[in-house]
Amino acid sequence: MRAWALVLPEQAVFTHLTAAAALGWWLPQLPATLPVFVDLVDAGTRPRRAGLCATRVRDPVPARLVGGVRIAHPAQVLLACARDLSTLDLLILVDAALHAGACTVAQVAEVGAQSRRGAPALRRALALADARSESPWETVLRALHVVGGLPVVPQHEIRDRDGRFVARADLWIRGTTTIHEYDGAVHRDPAQQVRDLRRDRALLAAGWARRGYAAADLVRQPASVLRDAETTLGRRHRSAPVTRWQRMLTESSLTEPGRRALAARLSAAARP
Repeated sequence: MRAWALVLPEQAVFTHLTAAAALGWWLPQLPATLPVFVDLVDAGTRPRRAGLCATRVRDPVPARLVGGVRIAHPAQVLLACARDLSTLDLLILVDAALHAGACTVAQVAEVGAQSRRGAPALRRALALADARSESPWETVLRALHVVGGLPVVPQHEIRDRDGRFVARADLWIRGTTTIHEYDGAVHRDPAQQVRDLRRDRALLAAGWARRGYAAADLVRQPASVLRDAETTLGRRHRSAPVTRWQRMLTESSLTEPGRRALAARLSAAARP
C-alpha cells in the first residue's frame, strides 16, 4: 500500500477489501488475487494501472492515517465493499467492524442513508448485523436463524440454579434452555476437546441442551439446522425461510457459484 501511495494522487484513499484486510477484519472467501482499491475525488485523470481499481467520488472521503497510508473511515470502507459483495459476505465485514469497535451502528447507518452506490446493500446487511458476533461462522449461524424468523440471542451467559457461571453460548434460542453453537476446526484439538466435554457436562447438569454445527451444516444442510430450532420452539417447519437462505448462500462466497461471481465482479472492477 505504501508503494502504491507513491504513484497515486495525494487525495487517494485506500478502501474496500484492501482497507478491510489492512484493518484485520474477518473477510469472506476471496479470490487469490485482488485489485488494490482506492477512492479519489473526481478531479483530473483517473489513474489507470493493472491491478488498481480507482473509483471517483464527488466529495473527499473521510480518512485516517494508518501505518503511513491514508485509509478510509471504517464506515466508508463498508460502503465501498457494498458495491461488490453479496449481503451475506458484506454482513461478515459489518459484524467484524462493529465487533472490533472500528465504527458504530449509527455511523454505518449514516453512511448507508446516503444516495451512493452500495448504500442499499449496506442497509440490508446492517439490518442483520450484531456486534456480539465473535467469528465469521458465528455470524453465518446467527444470520441463518434470523432469516428463519427464530428468536435468538448471541453470546448468552448461562448460570446454574445457584447463580454460578456455566458457559457463554454462541446462540441461545430465546425462551428455551437450548443453545446452538458453531464448532470449528479448533474443537478437534485434543486439549480443546477435553474442555468442550467438561463444558457439555456442566451445561447438562444445569439443565441445558447444546447442539453444535459445522460449516458444512450451515451451507449444505441449513434446513436441518432450522428444523432443530423449530422443533425446540414447538413450531412447524417452513420452507420459505430455507429458500431465502439458499438464495443468500448462492450469492455469497460460501458457495462455488458465489465465488465465481465475486471473482468476475472484482476482475471487472480492476480492468484499466
